[in-house]
Amino acid sequence: MIKKFEIKSHDGPGRVGKIDGQLTPKIFFRNELKIAPSEGSAYNIDREIAEFNVNETLRLAREHVNDAEIAVIQGSKYIDLRIECLKQLEEIGYNGFIIANGDALLTNPKELVEIIVSLKKEAKKSSYFIFPFTEISFMPILSYMGIDGFLADSANYYSHLNVLQTPTKAYDLNAYPIYENISQNELEDKNIENMEFVIKEIHAHMKNNSLRNLVEERSGTTPQNISALKILDKTQMDYLLEYTQLF
Repeated sequence: MIKKFEIKSHDGPGRVGKIDGQLTPKIFFRNELKIAPSEGSAYNIDREIAEFNVNETLRLAREHVNDAEIAVIQGSKYIDLRIECLKQLEEIGYNGFIIANGDALLTNPKELVEIIVSLKKEAKKSSYFIFPFTEISFMPILSYMGIDGFLADSANYYSHLNVLQTPTKAYDLNAYPIYENISQNELEDKNIENMEFVIKEIHAHMKNNSLRNLVEERSGTTPQNISALKILDKTQMDYLLEYTQLF
């Protein structure tokens, strides 16, 4: 039940694609996706546990290949396990992937860059990647690295914490009462609205081959964000230049 993914253009490793007539990068809503069950695990665990979880994830993916369209790449902090999981899932027949442990990766910029770039280098061009949990300010750099979409779950998560996500900052509304007496549902809607705005920004910059400018602008929003960009530039320049236009 795979969905055809067409690549329309690149801006660096970032790419504009099309799934079901909709442009990517895009926001994916979990209730609209058919995700194969997987054996989840924490990010920082022993290798033996991570290997077991990858094997269980692959078993479940095989069992559900006829009724699922998205699979989950497990492997915790072990890049070789992540790559092996990806390759076997592609062999099973999947081309849409959720990268597990997104919340932990955002707090570990080095691992974030290493895992995403490693997966992108090894994946088929027809495969697309969804990041499951992100702060909105990270969406430009994740798109720049080649992520094709984002789960909307984070909007709900932050609304539970009474946190407003904006393109540049996360506001604890208990400390910064930008919206007073706002309901959780209303706050979730605001967070989704801001995610969709940033997607529009990303598309506009990709059209103008200026996504890198947006990435640099947003890099100063958090220490993790600027660290990820510095690590990306220092360790993955060949990857960045592969699709970058030279003037």
